[in-house]
Amino acid sequence: MRGTRLAISASLLTVSFALAAPAFAQEAAQDAAQDKAAEAPVDAREIVVTGSLIQRPNNTAVSPIVSVGEAALKETGQVNLQDALNQFPSFTTAGNANTGGQGTGGRASINLHGLGTNRNLVLLDGKRLPLSDINGNVDINILPESIMGGVDVITGGASAIYGSDAISGVVNFKTLRAFDGVRLDAQNSISERGDGYKFNGSLAFGTGFAEDRGHVIAAFSYAQQDAVNGSSRDFFFDKTPSSFIGTGTFVPSATNAPTVDAVSGVFSGYGVGGLPNNVNLLNLGFNNDGTLFTQTGARNYKGANGTNGYLVVGNNVRMPVGQQIDFANALKRKTAFLKADYDLTPSLTAYGQFMYVDLSVHTASGGSLTQFGTLTTVPVTNPFIPDDLKTILASRPNPNAPFTWNGRYVGVPYKNWDENYVVEQYMAGLKGDIASGWSFDLFASYDQSVHDQQLNDAVIKGRVQTLLNAADGGASICAGGFNPFGDANARSLSDACVNYITKTAFSKEKLAQTQAQLQVNGKLFDLGAGPAQIALVAGYRKNTYSYVPDSDLAAQNIEAVIASQPASGRISVKEFAAQVDIPLLADKPFVRELGIGGAIRHSDYSVTGGVTSYEVDARWRPVDALLFRGSYQRAVRAPNIGELFSPQTGTQLVIGTPPGALGDPCDVRSNARTGADGAKVAELCVAQGIPQAAISSYTFPTTATGQLVSGNTNLTPERADTFNVGFVLNSPFESGPLADFTLSVDYYNIAVKNVISTVPGLTVLSKCFNLDGSNPTYDKNNLYCGLLVRDNSGQLTTVATPYLNLGAVKTDGVEAQVNWTVPARFLGDESGRFFVNSAVGWLHKYKLQLLPGAAYLDYTGISNGAAGVSSLPPRATPKWKAVTSFGYRSDAATLGLRWRYQSKMEDTTSVLTPATAQVGVPAYALWDMFGSVRIAKTFEIRAGVNNLFDKGLPFVASSQNGTDVALYDPIGRSFYLGAKVSF
Repeated sequence: MRGTRLAISASLLTVSFALAAPAFAQEAAQDAAQDKAAEAPVDAREIVVTGSLIQRPNNTAVSPIVSVGEAALKETGQVNLQDALNQFPSFTTAGNANTGGQGTGGRASINLHGLGTNRNLVLLDGKRLPLSDINGNVDINILPESIMGGVDVITGGASAIYGSDAISGVVNFKTLRAFDGVRLDAQNSISERGDGYKFNGSLAFGTGFAEDRGHVIAAFSYAQQDAVNGSSRDFFFDKTPSSFIGTGTFVPSATNAPTVDAVSGVFSGYGVGGLPNNVNLLNLGFNNDGTLFTQTGARNYKGANGTNGYLVVGNNVRMPVGQQIDFANALKRKTAFLKADYDLTPSLTAYGQFMYVDLSVHTASGGSLTQFGTLTTVPVTNPFIPDDLKTILASRPNPNAPFTWNGRYVGVPYKNWDENYVVEQYMAGLKGDIASGWSFDLFASYDQSVHDQQLNDAVIKGRVQTLLNAADGGASICAGGFNPFGDANARSLSDACVNYITKTAFSKEKLAQTQAQLQVNGKLFDLGAGPAQIALVAGYRKNTYSYVPDSDLAAQNIEAVIASQPASGRISVKEFAAQVDIPLLADKPFVRELGIGGAIRHSDYSVTGGVTSYEVDARWRPVDALLFRGSYQRAVRAPNIGELFSPQTGTQLVIGTPPGALGDPCDVRSNARTGADGAKVAELCVAQGIPQAAISSYTFPTTATGQLVSGNTNLTPERADTFNVGFVLNSPFESGPLADFTLSVDYYNIAVKNVISTVPGLTVLSKCFNLDGSNPTYDKNNLYCGLLVRDNSGQLTTVATPYLNLGAVKTDGVEAQVNWTVPARFLGDESGRFFVNSAVGWLHKYKLQLLPGAAYLDYTGISNGAAGVSSLPPRATPKWKAVTSFGYRSDAATLGLRWRYQSKMEDTTSVLTPATAQVGVPAYALWDMFGSVRIAKTFEIRAGVNNLFDKGLPFVASSQNGTDVALYDPIGRSFYLGAKVSF
């Protein structure tokens, strides 16, 4: 009986052990008092195991399942579920409160095995959740944490069971089935530095009615997280050193450049000599006294250095963006959840569910700059032009031509977004018995997610140009006009002019999902080991999407934000599935249990047609304490609405600054230009539009450029082969030091072909400029070169990255979980125990094929800090990842430590440009402390310290801001205190 009781939980013997041992362990501490009860016959009701449509009486799962208990989630001290889950080896950090920006902040997504957030399926009580974006991601911020009973995670393909998207696995969040009473829970946390405040409070109540024929549960919660700005952490002081600076700079045109003599003469008047021969092509900045300085070399620079946002980096004048951005987004979340059921007859139950979420997120990404789209220009008639610049302008071949300027709008508040997500879901269903051994479950649901995006302090290009063109500098339009020449002038912009050149831009997107499903379960025959069972499913699902951007956003009339176009789309699917489970032998020598199973699902998509997925599995328990299990699945993922219908939508592509990063390969500092084929690269750059006169001094002014993502209705479904095999060992001893020992080990192997993905932007640059041998003739008509767009001055403005069926990805590894507790009654409490619990993941390989037929690139043990939340490869693929907790617990109290570990990684440049690979990331480990005290049966206090030793951020070369704030802890040591009251 003991082995059967632990069969499913031994997959991790609940993740609560590894994450916060007290949760499950506290229950285990009470097992001694319940051992006699455990020997009695179990409840005859059969239980549906996550990962199966079949009801089984013994909870045996053939797929590796990680289960996280309710108390375990609380013990992490995290406000958001994804931050708790991301500590485990199966998960790769994706979207969380520290990701997003530029209008995409606040979404919390899940990424299993680094295969992308859209390749795992997220469920609530076994049913699909509302989608949060056009790419099919689910924002788990919407979940009702106050009545969360736990989480089951299948770490392997499950398309045959649950349908499309379940290539890498399934995450099933489970609400409490029923409870009577009221529970209140509240938690506060704050960093040692007094910022990073978080609060989470909830109220839930449940009751039965009509002589317990009906049950109702209602839950309400509120969560808040304060923003944290980069200026509050020394690490970000010099990160992302942008050349768009508040002083403004004159950008000479290579085809209408001033003379060297004119520039040298002006600087000679300052007493500055020794200028380079191409000084006439260097950007010139403006000191507050009207004099000029060279931005490169900082000659005659009289401004701030280390203060006021400025920093001289490598003898170049910069404004590090790391000091400006919020690396932790502000968040407020309100949720309401209601579910009820009522027994219409002893064999027929009606049920319903309602969910409402109101989530507001604030993101800030620094000052607006003069980037993207048609750049603004300054006519020579502008009255604010400094005299020394007038002298230089007059030396140009066409002295009356307008000139281009670069700058950062320091007189305008940082551009920032207020985003509001309102999610509603309505569900109703009937379930009951059909005949002896046969049952059904029929439900229908509708949900919608409305995302209102508000871009505040958006600088409108057209209005800036109007002020620049005005004969009086715009003074007749708004008080004082617009003077961009010098930091002091730029910061003194009047409120009237700020209001004139800025606006609040409103955009809206809406997603809706309608679904209906009928499931029938029944028993077929009995071979003597238990009844063979079958589950039949028929379902229909429709998803719609619409997006209406602000008119100025669509017209690329907003500074520093890539244009987005209106979009709409619709996709539907009809599905039919069947699963069988056949027990073959039971209670025989060396065969306590032997069974096989299988499943098949056919899905008919409105756009891409029909696909079929299938699964076979087997389980063998030679003795009560040992279970072997394995399965093979052909999983399928059809393209989602975004991949099919998305118009060209703008986002930011981080390319870095050469030579420390790839950057623009045409940049004179890049390894492409300084390498053996630098002359050929230069010729290609000129062919793309960089003026011949500028090529010898061309530099790209910042660390990011525009990226255009677009859908493709010719996409075909992905197909994956997934395989897993493993064992679960429960201690065979009833007493002694090993009586409470459990070990599970599982091997997984996932190979995805026909991968749907955008072409990685850095790959486009590498292939166009032959950094990987893809364009040996440096042909401007190369496929990848055709995806690059440059403006009239040669600056790289956008990289097109359309969705395509690209190559493949394959990964495999081993995940092990262990739990061990020993009595500690000598401390005076009969229920006291010491515990050690650990979850360990070993990644054997993670390989990516970018194009069909191309060689696989080995991304095992690679840091890819520039990756998006669903990118392939992901932001990190460490070979080893572990979370271990140990300590003491009893019925009355818990005290423990948790160790989180990630092995060292090489930088992504070691794969893309191995000859010039950047520094990798060292091994990273954090320690946490947690504890709880139970006062009577109704009141519990919990507290803890996260990042106990105040571990600092590691440097991530491939990240724009020098680290990865989603993956590593940017807050530092923090404290939390929470309490729960039940009555």
